[in-house]
Amino acid sequence: MSVTAVRTPAEYEAELQRYILERAEEGRAVRVGEKEVSERAEIVARYGELFTREQLEALREAEEPASGSERERIYRLRKTCEGGLADIELSEREDALENAILAARVEFDGEELPLRTAQAQLAVLTDYAQREELGELHGDASAGFNDERMELLRAREELDAELSGEPDPVARNEEEKGISLRELSGVLTAASTAADEVYAGLSSRWFDKLLGDGRPEVPTSYHVAWMRRLSPLESTYVKERATEVCLETVKELGFDFEQQPNIKLDLDDRPQKSPRACVIASDPPRVVHLITRAMGGLHDYQAFLHEAGHALHYGNCDPALPYAFRNLSRDHGLTEIYSYIFEAISREPEWHAKYFGLSDEQAAENAEATLFLEALLYRRYTAKLDFELEFWSSFGEDNGSIQQSYSDKLTRAAGIRYRPDGYLADMDAGFYSADYLRAWIRAAQLREWLTREVGDDWWQNPKTGDHLRALFAEGTQPSSEDIAGRLGYDPHDTKPLLTELGA
Repeated sequence: MSVTAVRTPAEYEAELQRYILERAEEGRAVRVGEKEVSERAEIVARYGELFTREQLEALREAEEPASGSERERIYRLRKTCEGGLADIELSEREDALENAILAARVEFDGEELPLRTAQAQLAVLTDYAQREELGELHGDASAGFNDERMELLRAREELDAELSGEPDPVARNEEEKGISLRELSGVLTAASTAADEVYAGLSSRWFDKLLGDGRPEVPTSYHVAWMRRLSPLESTYVKERATEVCLETVKELGFDFEQQPNIKLDLDDRPQKSPRACVIASDPPRVVHLITRAMGGLHDYQAFLHEAGHALHYGNCDPALPYAFRNLSRDHGLTEIYSYIFEAISREPEWHAKYFGLSDEQAAENAEATLFLEALLYRRYTAKLDFELEFWSSFGEDNGSIQQSYSDKLTRAAGIRYRPDGYLADMDAGFYSADYLRAWIRAAQLREWLTREVGDDWWQNPKTGDHLRALFAEGTQPSSEDIAGRLGYDPHDTKPLLTELGA
């Protein structure tokens, strides 16, 4: 490695922008089913000079004397370099695992289904027993990759510890997020417990409505996709109207996707397209992809609105900001606020009445269904964070009970049985569960603030769009906790969230 290949922070940032664009576009092509083989490793190798120990040390040295926003900018570049170094080491193995999962098939009802197709089918199969059968097949096939998943986790953890100089994965993530994960977990668990009684009533009522009277007392997680889709209400929330209704909903707030060609919509259905909606910010605000796969049911509308929040955040950031403040962040806690506030529109009874011609009574009942799903997911992620803290605190030790702990914690919180060997497929990198949960708190605070500042019609008032546009312009620079302060809340104030959950 020649000394001349080591870049200054400004040079590094410019080249990094090109690398992330290429890698994001490759990941997008695989995710949406345009490609069946990932070639991410080739891109990583092509930009190998970005990710060397010499470059990492140069960024660390540049960060040391810097202060204020410049120090923060270089910090984010350094952390990206650390992650890239790990990618250099692991990208071929990660590609191999992803390609193996893409190639895997399960035989069901006389057909061979790719795993992603089987996962998508769980949302639309009307027969309880068939969902149970397919869920079991999918779960078995997915768990068959657990050895490879664990090997990669160990390899990445070893590299992360070496490159960061922090051997404790919990402490490392706390430093990067600037929070105490254990304190956050305690606050969230207390809020979840405070909503126990409300959730018991909601889950009992909606398990019966969505799964039928003959369901077991504790259904399996194979039926979550069916419930999230609110499939029995499919005739109301048809997939053919999802795009039209959601575009109009967003337009009411002053955001017109037709006037934002930088936000590219991919709404097509392809066999290998991941059923999980997402936004890929390849080069914000210039290139932002919003990707959904409609299956029918209310979840299509919620997923579109959720991802619209992400897309509008990235697509409306100030292009004059340094790249590090347009597309790099310490975590995902900020952008998830905006996805949640848009998705929260689907919990407004008036929205159901306005777009679907429902009576006030029916609109209120359907809105309650979305509240049930919100409570279910909040409790699931609270338990997931608790589990991940346990998992990473004892990582590397011979802890044979960790799989059962995953199942016990999530089953107890959600009232839905999670299989123990699903714990690795359910593991998001970098304590992403904590980012979701911080956003749950913050979005409830923001919704309460908007109701106070704009009115009860915040969800269809362009004044809301004005407030959000001002926040979007800041890109990824603020933290989730910064937003709490601006709204006048303590970051751990869960009262607005408990109000939303009906507790």
